[in-house]
Amino acid sequence: MDAGAARTRCVIGVLEDGVLRYVGHGEGPSGGWTKGRIADQNAAAQSILTALREAETRAQVSVKSATLGIGGPSVRGNNSRSSLELGRPREIVQRDVNRAVERASRVQLREDRLILHLMTQDFVVDSHPGHRDPRKMVASRLEANIHLVTASEAEHQCLVAAANQAHLAVEETVFEAVAGAFAAVLPEDRREGVAFVDIGSQSTEIVVYYGEAVQLAGSLPICGDHFTRDVARGLGTGIDDAELLKVEYGSAAADQTGDNSLIDVPSPGDREPREAPRRKLNRILEARADELFGYVRGELARVGMAHALMGGVVITGGMARLHGMCDVAERVLDCQARNGLAVGIEDWPEEIDDPVWVTAAGLAMYSARLRLQGELENQSAGLLGRILR
Repeated sequence: MDAGAARTRCVIGVLEDGVLRYVGHGEGPSGGWTKGRIADQNAAAQSILTALREAETRAQVSVKSATLGIGGPSVRGNNSRSSLELGRPREIVQRDVNRAVERASRVQLREDRLILHLMTQDFVVDSHPGHRDPRKMVASRLEANIHLVTASEAEHQCLVAAANQAHLAVEETVFEAVAGAFAAVLPEDRREGVAFVDIGSQSTEIVVYYGEAVQLAGSLPICGDHFTRDVARGLGTGIDDAELLKVEYGSAAADQTGDNSLIDVPSPGDREPREAPRRKLNRILEARADELFGYVRGELARVGMAHALMGGVVITGGMARLHGMCDVAERVLDCQARNGLAVGIEDWPEEIDDPVWVTAAGLAMYSARLRLQGELENQSAGLLGRILR
């Protein structure tokens, strides 16, 4: 269940011999959201219920629980590190890994914060870094590097309560960018270094992988609504009309627009529409796209990955549909860029083979993985015990 600020989307799948197959989907307009946060829980619950009912009708099943996506400006990621003295040199066992990771997770969180994801990056064995699985190695000291994704506890509870109000139990909450990357980024691309950017109407999320480990996760301060409001101010029109102009005529690559191309801009009130150069519209959009990917560049530089994205940038969300976004990303970030599409789900219909459905697809795949890991969970010593499985 992808409860977005503009649209709420639901995907239902069935596991058959370890393979996830699509059986239904549903969507509807979202309500109750303001600046990426739930302002009206009842309206958000109704949006979830609408998408769920449509998906159930298509799939001809009744759904009682779901994996729920969470995003917005409250989600942040931070690195943490711990060390564990083993005494005399001996073989590292699972219990040692658990203890090292658990120590790294003992960070002082601010009030109203909860840990959403705990992701191992690598381990340092006797001052030798870069080990993904240190078990069975002989050492006297073990260090763990992890990435913690945290969210506002109040906002998390509000989103879960909205799902519960729609008669839906929540099995797991997943950071939307992590879920989207799960569906649109192949493992080999993660190893080479890749950034996944999900640009929604009221929030933009980013997750960066290198060597199969998460290096960065969080939110950016620019989203689709900023593009729309820029157009409204720049062309002197209303928000709704600016959104239509952005969708129908917009491009983030202004130089590709003809000098003599004109568009009709609706005027406030009963005044007649005005003509404006289409290039003016696209220059407005290009400037905001430059700013957005400038933030991405800054985040990459902060974690030392400014020139390490051999897998490029994958763009999803509603703004991925805007022509020229990949061109701006490639120019600003100096790497390849592409729109993300869901892969790995059998019978995925062409009608939703679109960047806006990647998060919902990733949540379904994440849910399927949790079910497949059920047997392993029973054999392990809790969450930390299955980190490396």
